[in-house]
Amino acid sequence: MTIHSVVIQKLLSTNAHLGRRVAAHHFKIYSIGSRNGMTIIDSEKTLICLRNACSFIGELVRQRARFIFVNTNTLFDEIIDQMTETIGCRNDTSWRLGGFLTNSSSPRKFRGRNKKLNLTAIQPPDCVVIFDTERKSSVIQEAAKLQIPIVGLVDSSMPLDIYKKITYPVPAKDSVQFVYLFCNLITKTFLYEQRRLNAALGASAIAKPEIREEVEQLDKIKIVGKDKSYVLPYERLEPASEDATETKQLLDKLVVLKFNGTLGSDMGFSGPKSALEVCNGLTCLDLVVNHIESINSKYGCNIPLLMMNTPSTHDGIMKVLEKHPNKNIHAFTQSQRQQENIEDMSESRILNKTSAQEKLYPSNLLEVFLSLNRSGKLEPLISQGKEYFLLLQSENLAEVVDPKILNHLIKNSIEHCVEVMPTTSGTEETSLPPQEGRIQSKEHVKSINTMWMSMSCVERLLQRSDLGFTSSKFFDRAFAIDTPWSRYLPVERTSDLLILQSDLYTSVEGTLVRNAARANPKDPSIELGSEFGNVDDFRSRFKSIPSIIELDSLKVTGDVWFGTGITLKGKVSIAARPGMKIVIPDGMELKNRIITSQSDIGGPSSL
Repeated sequence: MTIHSVVIQKLLSTNAHLGRRVAAHHFKIYSIGSRNGMTIIDSEKTLICLRNACSFIGELVRQRARFIFVNTNTLFDEIIDQMTETIGCRNDTSWRLGGFLTNSSSPRKFRGRNKKLNLTAIQPPDCVVIFDTERKSSVIQEAAKLQIPIVGLVDSSMPLDIYKKITYPVPAKDSVQFVYLFCNLITKTFLYEQRRLNAALGASAIAKPEIREEVEQLDKIKIVGKDKSYVLPYERLEPASEDATETKQLLDKLVVLKFNGTLGSDMGFSGPKSALEVCNGLTCLDLVVNHIESINSKYGCNIPLLMMNTPSTHDGIMKVLEKHPNKNIHAFTQSQRQQENIEDMSESRILNKTSAQEKLYPSNLLEVFLSLNRSGKLEPLISQGKEYFLLLQSENLAEVVDPKILNHLIKNSIEHCVEVMPTTSGTEETSLPPQEGRIQSKEHVKSINTMWMSMSCVERLLQRSDLGFTSSKFFDRAFAIDTPWSRYLPVERTSDLLILQSDLYTSVEGTLVRNAARANPKDPSIELGSEFGNVDDFRSRFKSIPSIIELDSLKVTGDVWFGTGITLKGKVSIAARPGMKIVIPDGMELKNRIITSQSDIGGPSSL
C-alpha cells in the first residue's frame, strides 16, 4: 500500500468526506456526488488542499511570521491549546471581540458584567487559521479587509461570499477527528521548519562571524551555572536601526512597569521616594514620566507606563500624577503583604543578607505580576501586541528606555535580562577585555534594579504560581548587561541629590541632561556624613549647591556648612571634629584639599 493510499484512508476514517448538505455551485469542484442529501467530498482534493495549506504555513514559519488560530467550537479547544503549546505560539483569543483587527484608528470599549476591557489594536498577524468557519464570525471579513491570508476549513454549507475570502480553503467536514489530524499536520510542519531554520542558522554562522558570535553567546547563556551569570558589555550590543519607523515598531512592543513601594523615610522624607523633589520642582516620578513621553513623541510610539503602588505610597503617587493628565499611565495597588516583602527585600539588600540570585532577581516578582494580572491590566497589554516589560525597581533617573537593549533581546530571543554593574572585587578578578562577554559569579556584580522580561516569560511565571515557585528559583540562569555609568542615576541618599541638583545636570524639557563640560564619563564619588542624611538637614546645610563639574571625589563628615557660589575640584575631604563647626565661605574654591578645622580654609593643604 502506498503512502498516498494510507493518507486517503486516514482522511476517510475522520469522516472528512461527508458534507452537511447538497453542495452549492461554487463547492462542486470539491465534490464527487451526493448521497441521502449530503455532499460527498473528494478526498483527493482535500489532500491536495491540505498540502498547499501546510506548504504555505511552512513558508511563513521560515519567515518567523505571526499566526492567529481561530475556533468557535468548544469541542476543539483542548486540541488547539495542545497544538499552540507544542509549536510555541500563544493562543490569542482576542479575536472573540469584534473589531479586533480593524479598530486601530478608534479603540473600542467592551463592557462585561464584572469588568470593562479597553481593547486597542494588536499587531496584525501574517496569517489567520480558522478551524470552524462559522458564518456569523466577523474574523473572515476583518482579515479580508486587511488583506491577511486565511487558511480555513470549508464545507458544502458555506456561502459564496464567505468562501471567496478564504485564501487556502481545505474542503472537509469539521469533525473532531479531522481537526485533530489537521492540527497534527500543522504541528509537524511548524516543528520541521523550525528545525530547518535552526540548522540553517548554525550553518550560516560558520560563514558569518557576527551570526556565529550570537550563537556562541546564546550557548553560553544555556550552560552558565545557577550561581553565575553571563555578562555582556553594553558596547557589544548592535546599534538600533536609524530608521524611525523600525524604531517605532520596536518600541511599540514595550511596557514600562515602575515599582513605587519605597518610602523616603531613610532620607527623612515622609512621602514615597518617587515624590521626592529632585530639581526645578520636578520629582523623581515627573522625570520618569517626561522621559517616556519624550520617547513617545520622538518616535510616534505608544509606550504605556504602569505604576505598581502600595497602600502607603498610593496617595502620594496619585498626587504627582495629577500633573500628567491624558497620558498613557495606569496605576494600581499591591497588597500590604507585598509591600512588606518589598521593604524586607530592600533592608536585606542593605544588610547583604540576600542570596546572590535574589540580588539579581527579587523574590517578590511573582506577587507583583499576580497583582497585575488580578487588576485586569495584563490581558489588554497582550492584546495590544506588547512583548516585553521594562521593570524599574528603584529611582533611576537616567534614560532607561533603550531601543538598543530591546532590539538585542528580541533579535536573540532572550526572555529575561538584568542590568548590572561590577562590584570592586569582581572588577579586580576579571581579566577579560571589556569588549568580550564573560561568565561571572553573581557575587561579583550588583543589579541596578532595572530588568527586562518578555511577555511569554511572565505568562509562564504566572502558570507556575500554583506550584510553589519563587521568582529566584524560576530564573535559574541569568543573562546580564554590563551597564555604563550613563544609564545609572540613582536617588538613594542625599549625596545623590547633591549630584543631580548641581551644575553637572540640567533639566531640559523635563528630562535630565549631563553637562558636556565634564571630561570624566563617571560622576564624582560623594560621601556625606549622617549630619546630611535628612533631606531637610541637607537643604539647610547647603545655601546653594556647589559647582562639581571638575570634582573627582568629596567626603564630608561632622558639622559642616556650605555657603553660596562654592566650586569643588579634584579630591576634597572635609572632616569636622566632634564639637567643632566648619563653615565654607561664599565663593570659595576648593581643589585637592583636606580640611579638618576652620583654620585650614585659609591655607592650601594637598592630598
